[in-house]
Amino acid sequence: MIEFNGKTNVLEQSQYKYSLQDVAEPNLFRDIFPYDDVPKCTFNHRKVPMSVPDNIWLTDTTFRDGQQSRAPYTTEQIVHLFKLLHKLSGPNGVIRQCEFFLYSERDREAVRKCQDLGYKFPEITGWIRATKNDFKLAKDMGLQECGILVSCSDYHIFKKLKKTRRQAMEGYLEVVRQAIEIGMKPRCHFEDITRADFYGFVVPFAIELRNLMEESHVPIKIRACDTMGYGVPYPGAALPRSVPGIIYGFKHHAGFPSELLEWHGHNDFYKAVTNSTFAWLYGASSVNCSLLGIGERTGNTPLEAMLMEYAQLRGTHNGMDMPVITEIADYYQKEIGYDIPPQTPFVGKNFNVTQAGIHADGLLKDEEIYNIFDTAKLLNRPVGVAINQTSGLAGIAHWVNDYLGINQSDQALQKSDPRLAVLKDWIDTQYDAGRVTAFGDEELAQLIHDLTPELLELKQEK
Repeated sequence: MIEFNGKTNVLEQSQYKYSLQDVAEPNLFRDIFPYDDVPKCTFNHRKVPMSVPDNIWLTDTTFRDGQQSRAPYTTEQIVHLFKLLHKLSGPNGVIRQCEFFLYSERDREAVRKCQDLGYKFPEITGWIRATKNDFKLAKDMGLQECGILVSCSDYHIFKKLKKTRRQAMEGYLEVVRQAIEIGMKPRCHFEDITRADFYGFVVPFAIELRNLMEESHVPIKIRACDTMGYGVPYPGAALPRSVPGIIYGFKHHAGFPSELLEWHGHNDFYKAVTNSTFAWLYGASSVNCSLLGIGERTGNTPLEAMLMEYAQLRGTHNGMDMPVITEIADYYQKEIGYDIPPQTPFVGKNFNVTQAGIHADGLLKDEEIYNIFDTAKLLNRPVGVAINQTSGLAGIAHWVNDYLGINQSDQALQKSDPRLAVLKDWIDTQYDAGRVTAFGDEELAQLIHDLTPELLELKQEK
């Protein structure tokens, strides 16, 4: 049997409409996930078309998944970070939603205080247990949308829930119906989708959700959760690990539009950012992230990374206030007490700091040679150098010029300046005597004061 597809404008065979396979034993894909070895990546060489949505955006899970791997944020911290998310997102809502726990009174108090701010973006959504009472709680708090956990792999259905696929699906559908009856827009979190039987359970369940959506006229979102970070972006990779295949399947086989599809990735195999980007490229409008990537185990997709991906893909900041990324990093370190690894892109202390003398020489001539972009303009983070045994005169010159505020002026010191040689000679003696650590900014400032105080006359206000 064939029918005309109004979205692709071609005739298609209806045999690709999948029905639930209610198997007696779980399909654990043991050849792919042996457990006593690293997982395997298989290919079937079926390449699905790239299908970038008209609109793409981010959602945030800092106050939900981001709180599952650290001490809970205080209400004051949540409110402050929410304000920064709003400022970073800009007037066009690049960061469209932010989800919160609703379990405790502390959680609910944070939601109320964020609601009082009256922001359109990010929209506040909830994440609750799949019970009627919790749906009512979310509705009473004025939330329009809530996340519902609908685990979809046989690892969860058989091993954790102790159910069959049919029992799980019927239970999930009943919960979704309850949410709709109360007036809540459901967001279904397809947990562990990269170990799930895609055609035997995921697509048939999604088709039932689409039928329910058409019947109720209430939009139902699907969040594809790469819970264990198994997803891969490679063209021609086979399911269940193929990110392009998963997104394509939801659109083509289950009939879900891009605006109702969201990707939620974890970083267990260093692919969270790439997988999220491919989810956009292959048809999901939304990717779910957390600030600094903080989340379970290796963490979630870092929100600041996906903002950079957005700007690269769209060619515009779309109103985002990018220097707020640095404000957020500073707040985490100074107020929350969270140590950001110094080499972390965009937010780490050393992400645009070089220690190699040959690189410092390039920076002294033109910082564009060794800086990824104008970090001072876009992130309020001027390029820097760290002074150690390999920095050389060029590195010292760059550091001194930056400290004096004369890097971009006619007064900028060149590495041939004899006063810099005085500093270098003293630094070299320290390493000759056995020092192994880099010099701190306060140490170097004191060194200038002690050995070359005349340079301080050049100091300008930054």
